[in-house]
Amino acid sequence: MNSRYILYIHLVINDMILLTLLTLFYVLSATVFTINVSLCIILILIGFAANLGNSMTLAIMAIECYIAVCFPLRHAQICTVKKTYIVISFIWLISALYLLPDVFIALVKEPLDFFHSQTFCARPYIFRHSQVAQKDTIFNALLMVIMWLTLFYAYVRIVFTAKSASANSRKARNTVLLHSFQLMLSMLSYVYFAIYYGLVSLFPESVHAIRFALVILINVIPRLISPLVYGLRDKTFRKYLKQHLICAKVGLPG
Repeated sequence: MNSRYILYIHLVINDMILLTLLTLFYVLSATVFTINVSLCIILILIGFAANLGNSMTLAIMAIECYIAVCFPLRHAQICTVKKTYIVISFIWLISALYLLPDVFIALVKEPLDFFHSQTFCARPYIFRHSQVAQKDTIFNALLMVIMWLTLFYAYVRIVFTAKSASANSRKARNTVLLHSFQLMLSMLSYVYFAIYYGLVSLFPESVHAIRFALVILINVIPRLISPLVYGLRDKTFRKYLKQHLICAKVGLPG
């Protein structure tokens, strides 16, 4: 198993979790509108952990591309399966450390009845204290700086190392650029509510249209890029995709 494909599978799993929860949230907001606070907290924690994992996985995949181009002879030694699983575990640990303080603050600040009440399932309605907002601002700014510096460093090193402009080098460079574009779209989720409330204040009669448009732009489109970056552009994936499509067409087992 290749570390690159393990990271890709991890990215796709996060995308599947996010899209599933996104669909659930959208259906609930359009039908019952409010749900139990405790259930909402669980769904929010899972969704935000997956979203954070998605952003960090993109940065790690850019580093993997950088190692493959700049240190091709040591790539197999550095990017082992075991180390990849350790990195993925570290990603989920960071996500937990980001989210658990929100839960502790809510447990301390909110009355017990709050967790049995009904509410519109959105993070500002659940974690509504100033300490959470301050923590989010600091962590999100720090995360964005680290992610963009990682992508910039990987891209610059790939460009300067790949002087021969080989096909693999150009592909790695383009992959990092696509990661940057995908990360830019993913980072919009951190300012979703600021954009949402700003647009609603300007167009109060178009609340549902604004919510739907932002969901598509911020949450759905970035999840569609992953299969294009590593699915259709990767020779191994294309090989097995063609094989399975041909088998499905003629009715043979894959």
